[in-house]
Amino acid sequence: MRHAKSSWKKPATSDHERPLKGRGRREAARVGMELSECGWVPDLVISSDSARTQETWACMTNELPSPLPQVRFTRELYHAGLEAVQSVVRGVDDDVQTLLVLGHNPGWEAVVERLSDQSYLVMKTGHAALLRAPPGGWAAILAAEGEWALERIINPRRLIEEET
Repeated sequence: MRHAKSSWKKPATSDHERPLKGRGRREAARVGMELSECGWVPDLVISSDSARTQETWACMTNELPSPLPQVRFTRELYHAGLEAVQSVVRGVDDDVQTLLVLGHNPGWEAVVERLSDQSYLVMKTGHAALLRAPPGGWAAILAAEGEWALERIINPRRLIEEET
């Protein structure tokens, strides 16, 4: 998942510290609701440690069932690509069935494209790509580029528009 819409108006000491807009908070909550409704609630979350990814996750948690999954925040996913995702996921226990990796563009579109072999994907802010992994443990399946099935891309803006 890519973080929700961030604010460029609120003062931040750096890009890393930039917060979400009100729209981003609403959209993040709606993605959390959608993940819950469609049965894709994560067992574990690994996220960039930026302010906007942490806030995205916090907004999502209000719509997820208890108990909430463990979450790990890491600088390694800040503006990262597939190699960083492979690095942070390498140690994930094979008991984890559903993993949410939360980060940024540039990079996130390339991660989804390389894993699923689907070209020209757009991962706008707040979008979540639901990918089904091939059989195997996390270390092995992350090396299986092009073998993941892209089930769906959640577009929070479209979900909210459909509700009104």
